This record gives sequence, C-alpha cells and structure tokens, in this order.
Amino acid sequence: MALTANTILICAGGACISSGEESVKQALEREISKYALQDVVRIVETGCMGACSLGPLMVIYPEGVFYQKLTPKAAQEIVEEHLLKGRVVEEYLYKGPTGEIVPQVAEKLPFFSRQVRIVTRNVGFIDPKNIEEYIARDGYFALAKVLREMTSEEVIEEVKKSGLRGRGGAGFPTGLKWELTRKGTSQKKFVVCNADEGDPGAFMDRSVLEGDPHTVLEAMIIAGYAIGANQGYIYVRAEYPLAIERLNTAISQAREYGFLGSNIMGTEFSFDIEIRIGAGAFVCGEETALIASIEGKRGQPRVKPPYPAERGVWDCSTLINNVETFANIPPIILKGADWFKSIGTENSPGTKVFALAGKIVNTGLVEVPMGITLKELLYEIGGGSSTGKPIKAVQTGGPSGGCIPAQYFDTPVDYDSLQKLGAIMGSGGMIVMDEDDCMVDVAKFFLEFTVDESCGKCTPCREGTRQMLRILEKITSGEGTEEDLYELKALGETIKDTALCGLGQTAPNPVLSTLEYYRDEYEMHVKEKRCPALKCKDLTRYVIDESKCVGCTACARVCPVNAISGEVRKAHVIDNEKCVRCGSCIEVCRFNAINKVSP
Repeated sequence: MALTANTILICAGGACISSGEESVKQALEREISKYALQDVVRIVETGCMGACSLGPLMVIYPEGVFYQKLTPKAAQEIVEEHLLKGRVVEEYLYKGPTGEIVPQVAEKLPFFSRQVRIVTRNVGFIDPKNIEEYIARDGYFALAKVLREMTSEEVIEEVKKSGLRGRGGAGFPTGLKWELTRKGTSQKKFVVCNADEGDPGAFMDRSVLEGDPHTVLEAMIIAGYAIGANQGYIYVRAEYPLAIERLNTAISQAREYGFLGSNIMGTEFSFDIEIRIGAGAFVCGEETALIASIEGKRGQPRVKPPYPAERGVWDCSTLINNVETFANIPPIILKGADWFKSIGTENSPGTKVFALAGKIVNTGLVEVPMGITLKELLYEIGGGSSTGKPIKAVQTGGPSGGCIPAQYFDTPVDYDSLQKLGAIMGSGGMIVMDEDDCMVDVAKFFLEFTVDESCGKCTPCREGTRQMLRILEKITSGEGTEEDLYELKALGETIKDTALCGLGQTAPNPVLSTLEYYRDEYEMHVKEKRCPALKCKDLTRYVIDESKCVGCTACARVCPVNAISGEVRKAHVIDNEKCVRCGSCIEVCRFNAINKVSP
C-alpha cells in the first residue's frame, strides 16, 4: 500500500476492538466529515499492531506518529490539531517509564525497535480485506515465481535449505515434512493449515489470519504445487469469527483474481481452499485429531506411524503446518533460503512470534529473531514487571510448556535451549509471573485445563493427569505429604513416556518443571502447611488490622457469607471458619486494613 500524507492506520485487532476501537473510528469519521477531509484523509482498519496494552491505537503516515490509549475525544483532538494544523498531540503519544515522551515514530518505540517482522510483515500495515494492498507489498509474487520458474523439487529444496522448523510446537523441519508428503503414494493429496490455536493466552495465528489472510493462502498454494496437491483446508476454531470472516473474503478475492481455482496464473496447476470450523477442542490442535475432525469424526488422536504424510485426510498423504509456519514461506521463496538462515540461530533460523501476557508492562504480540535471550525479550521489549516486583518465572508453551525461573533468563530462545530447561517453544505463548504467584497453584491451573481438555482415549492422559491433579489439590489444601511429591514426579514421567499423542506426553511439563525449580515451595505447602505467595485459599487467613480499621462496615456489607462482624466506627473481626477467601473485603476496603496471612 502506498502510504500518503493523510493515511491513518487504526488497529482493529482483538484487544483494540474490545477496548473501544470502533467508537474511536466512528469519531474519526465524524470529524473528518465535519471538516470535509474525506478526499485527503484515508482511514484503514488494519490487523493487530502488537502493542495490545496500549490500545486503541493508530499510526498516522507519512510521519509514522504513534497515538495510543485513544478515546473518541482524543480522536476529535487529533483531527483538529494533527490533520488540520499539523501539530502532534503530545497527550496521546507513548510515554516512557518516568513519563517522558519517547520518539513519536512508531518504528523507534522500544516495543517495536528490537522486532524483526517476517511472519507479521504485513499485519498492522495493510487493509486485510483488500487483496490489492497485499499484492502491493509483493503478495502472490512468490507464487508467480514458483509456478513460472521453479519445479516442485526446487521449491522443496529451498524450504529445506532455509532450515525452517514448524512453528506449532515440536519444531519438525518443514522442508523434510514437505518432501515426505510429496513421496506419499496416495493418488490424491491434501494441504492442511492448522489454525486451531487452543493454548490459553495465545493469539499469534489469529492475528495473522485477521491481519494478513492472503499470506496463508499463498503459502498453501505453493505447498500444494510442491507436494502435488490440488485441495487445501484451513482448520480454524469457531471462537475466531473475525478470522473466519477475513479468510472467507480473502478466498473469494483470490478466486476472482485467478490465484485459486483452475489453471492458476494461466498454468496447468489447479488448487482450491476450503475452511473447516472446529468446535474448540484443545486436542484438535494435535494433527491426527484434527484430521479426524475434518473428516467429520470425533476429534481424537490415533497412533503414529503412519504419519499424516503417509495417511492423513481420508487416508491420503497430507501436509499439515500451522499458520505461522506457512506465513514464512512466501518471503523464503522471494528472498531465498540464505537470507532466512542469516536470521536467528544455526539450528533455529528465522523469527518467532510470541504472545506476552501476565505481569509485564507491554502485553501483546512480538516477533523476534530466534536466539534472543529471555531477558532481552522480557525487559527490553516487554518493559519488565508491571507490578514493580521482580519477575519470578515465565511460562512458555502454554499448558504443554514449562516454567522457567529468573536465574535462566540469559537463555537464548530457541527450540533446543528451551527443551533443555524442561520447557518447549510451543505455539508461542509466554505468561510472566512475579513473587505473588504460587508455582504450585500455577501448575494446578494448567493441569486443570489439560484434564478438562483430555479426549479420554488413552489411559495415561485420561487417568494419569486426573490423579496428578488430585495430588496437587491435596497439596494446595494443606493435606499433602512428602510421598505425594515423589508420586507426582513418577506419574508425570510415566505419562510423558506412555501417552498416545504429543498433547498427553507434554501435559505433565508444568508440574515437572515447577517441581524441579521450585521444590522449596512444594515443601512449604507440604511440611509447613503454608503458601508463601498467599495464593492457596486453604493455606491463608484474612485478618483485619485494628489500628487501620475505622469501622466503615464496607467489608461486612459485601461479605457473601457474613463472616465479618463489628459495630459502626469500631474495628471489625473476620471469622475464618466462615470465610471463603473470596477477596471481596480487600477490594472494597479504602484503608488497607485487611491482609492475607499464613495460618
């Protein structure tokens, strides 16, 4: 897209939409109409810009001025001052930690300056509903190069040479997977995009689908040419309605422009894509369960081998990659494998998109070179702790990942380094925790999710994870024993070795990693019957500081179980036999008179 002096890019990603993007856009449109600027000002709703904690946000080009935390009133001021008078409205510029105004140009902000955009190269820069804007940024040029200049073998060789590894979890070499699928013996073959993305807090794939859907379509067409397939499926969860809408629009446009369908670009190659909507089962992120769901069956994994490259959809050779993996393909074809390998590390080339969440200043989406350290990612890009307390741990890889303690934050972020720490790259979710987080409670949270989402097909996952959860519930309620800690570890290692699919095999990771790095917290729960972070309800008590309590009765009025008593203007008392530790009293107390303590 050719940016003009009057181009406004307004973020229409999920976070900005939920924080009021639509009302900001409407205010902009009203003011632009009021001052008759329609012919000289263009508003573009684009995809997620990444800085979710700063939304709603927008960038005005050509200056690249970055405005954040906008309201309809702010939109009015920006039109009147910036667009009409050429004066930057400093009130809505990004502020540094001490309140200083940092450089106003978006690309120079700390959050963006360390990022390298390959997967998200167009997200936040184009109108995802307009195929011509994608084409203007070299869209479908890679497809043209492949169809007119390369054989299918040359395409696969280029992907192999790039060293691209699957971005969905285990990091299997992408080019090798393509080669194995091409060698499959079935008469018909399929290309499948895994856009299920079920990890709590993960939204990398969703952002690409919403902000740059054509890059996935182009990559799937290239993959179809490379392996000898004529049909593709995008498996996307029903919880992503905007992504589905944008994909449907993109597919229709691609067909209209001759990039999908018969005789693509005047060649003999034909390929088409359909969307399959999943019901939200976490297990359908596993490739064989996904295949079963596409076929209309219950989403359950099966034993491998045979792998999907041999027997996939309807027993035909099937290539499955996730959204982020596919999004790397067009740039690799256009710029070459050597360019891609120059980014990242030797064994983990390229970049990785992460979703930063939890107790960190800059929550949102970031794309960084492989090999960046956790410390650089969390502090230089993420901005450090949002609570002012030291970061204690970061959970990578979602429910299948592990918790990495602060002493390992100098570790480079790549597949092999994270695996050595008992964690995994996973799809790219990162949850940041501080000293107020109980690591036993964190492990229990992720295991509760895994138990709920287990398909139930194999005994180790179905029964083993449930038994692990029962032990964690004992420990967090003050009834645990030292034997429980040994049983937890033994159960976890057994499940890793015997579960049917990758999701079951990695389910114990949060427990095993916290047991290794935070065993002292487990032992406090077991031996001393206390939770050092005061998170476990059964191991905490609520008390009222008589020197601070003024007897306003606010706490007593909100207590759902009438556990607080006392007279007006006199110190109140909490009956911990009745108290359910809901925290309502702490929320309403204006005098900081109520505290959580160990029994």
